[in-house]
Amino acid sequence: MLWRYAAICMIAVLSGCASTGDWSSDTATKSNPRASRAPRVNLNNQSVSKVYAPSSNLWIRIRDGFQMEPMNSPLEIDQARWLSARPDYVNRSMTRSSRYLFYIVQEVNARNMPTEIALLPFVESAFNPQAKSGAKAMGIWQFMPATGKDFQLKQNVFRDERRDVLQSTDAALDYLQRLNNQFGSWELALAAYNWGAGNVAKAQKKNLAAGLPTDYESLQLPTETRNYVPKLMAYRQIVLDPSAYGIVLPDLENHPYFVAIDVNNDIDVALVTKLAEIPPEEFQVLNPSFNKPMILAAANQQILLPFGHAEVFQENLKKYTKPLSSWTAVQVAKTEMVDQTAKTLGVDAETLRSINDIPKGMRVRAGSTVIIPKTSRRPGDISVALADNASLSLEKPPPPAPPSKKCKKGAKCTPVKTANSGTKGNSSAKNVASQHKSASTGLAKSAKNDPVKTSTSKGVGKIQ
Repeated sequence: MLWRYAAICMIAVLSGCASTGDWSSDTATKSNPRASRAPRVNLNNQSVSKVYAPSSNLWIRIRDGFQMEPMNSPLEIDQARWLSARPDYVNRSMTRSSRYLFYIVQEVNARNMPTEIALLPFVESAFNPQAKSGAKAMGIWQFMPATGKDFQLKQNVFRDERRDVLQSTDAALDYLQRLNNQFGSWELALAAYNWGAGNVAKAQKKNLAAGLPTDYESLQLPTETRNYVPKLMAYRQIVLDPSAYGIVLPDLENHPYFVAIDVNNDIDVALVTKLAEIPPEEFQVLNPSFNKPMILAAANQQILLPFGHAEVFQENLKKYTKPLSSWTAVQVAKTEMVDQTAKTLGVDAETLRSINDIPKGMRVRAGSTVIIPKTSRRPGDISVALADNASLSLEKPPPPAPPSKKCKKGAKCTPVKTANSGTKGNSSAKNVASQHKSASTGLAKSAKNDPVKTSTSKGVGKIQ
């Protein structure tokens, strides 16, 4: 089925919401229960221009939903002073948040959670969807790899749903609700989100044994966790009274910033941006989970587009008659150097390296999934199995065997001396194996000692 015949859905308003203020929908998407509360409109029979909200100011809605008590502690005051001394940093974060805050507030309201929780990505990532901590936490909610897997956030060749706005928000709110139920307070739930539930439980147990209170302010916490809730409360104070801190909040209208469109056929990212008439950078900040230049129908993905560009995309898509995707994927049958793999697959070696981010000199291990250009031999969309389980594993080739000493015909040859030539019982095969093992160990140590460079932001928290 072609895209132009597919149902195109968008985040917008359902009937009756103007009077109730409820922008939610209880209808799940075709295979995406996490988007079940995203209000939607069908562009085939409804108009974006008629969408409006009960209130015109999202900041008012956020303030009205505050439920947590301010701490009024020296730590909270210090954090507020730190932020007020850096208005440029705060303004950049606030501007980035304008793309995501409506959706997050909508989800928080639907769960009857305090709207302070909607401000947590300011603390975690400064609302940078590409934020990556030194501990490999990702996205605006900073999910660690293991915690992301616990909450069914896919992490593979094609996508990392820890960066997906819809998926990670739903998972983060699930996690925070679970922690709140476990510890009985939002302050402790937030501490556990940052430090780990097991660590908070141990700290409480230690206080109980000493006859001490077990609330957030009474526990012995690491510095980052001790400052975590005060930092969130500092953002709360800024939202309540920005002028008192020399901060100007950006104008945020109380309606969706983006539109969610179901993907029913594989489509290239470059084609989406062309048809939607948006710059690639805008697509990237709304769709940061995509690792490759195509979006897969088999992954049940959604494309997020700026609110005003959904109809543009829809109209241009109806007129588009060429193939939607120029890439496919295959599993490699055996471990080979890239040049040999490219020859086996009938593709250009440099293209194979580039699209799959394979450094020169590396071998592709058997079972790996590689992306290649579509051809008449492989015209179809990528399968569900590959979309959900694709992985790419690389290795360095083993070092070459030492050269043997050449002898003249009929002459008696003396074996090449090695470091172990005096060891009784050593054969040349054992020497080669020993050298191979030594070289491999050296590579492993080198890799272990080489620090991974990541782009971290000050104050980025980590989910343990």
